[in-house]
Amino acid sequence: MKPKVLKNDLEYEMALNHVESLMEQPETAIINDEIELFTTLISIYEEENFPIDLPDPIDAILFVMDQQGLSRKDLVPLIGSQSKVSEILNRKRPLSLSMMRRLHEELNIPAAILLQDTQQQQIPIKHFSNDDYPVFEIECVL
Repeated sequence: MKPKVLKNDLEYEMALNHVESLMEQPETAIINDEIELFTTLISIYEEENFPIDLPDPIDAILFVMDQQGLSRKDLVPLIGSQSKVSEILNRKRPLSLSMMRRLHEELNIPAAILLQDTQQQQIPIKHFSNDDYPVFEIECVL
C-alpha cells in the first residue's frame, strides 16, 4: 500500500491491515520506517475522526488517588479541610483555582483536565410550555 493521507473509513481499515501485515514480516529498518509512517497516518485519522473527551476532573483525582494509594486525608493539604475534600469528591463543591494549581503541581494531573467547566454540563435544561404559565387574554378597547 502506498502511504497517503487517510480520508475515509475504508482507507483507514486498509492502513490498519497493512500495518498488521508489516508486523508479521521479519524486522528490518525499512519495515520499521514504513510501520512508523503508517501508524502516524492512522493516528492523525483517529484524532480527527474519533476524538476522546477529557476525563471528568473528579474522576481524574480519584484515579490518581487510587494509583498512588492516597486517602482523602492526603488531599487535605491540597484542598483545605477534610469537609472540603469530601464536598469536592462528592461533587457538591467546585474546585477553586488554587486547589487546581496544587492538584496539578503535587499530583501531576494535567491542568486541562482540572480547568474544565463541568458545572454547566450538570445543570438540566428545562423546556417550558405556555401551558405552564397560563396567560389570560386581554381585550383592548379603543
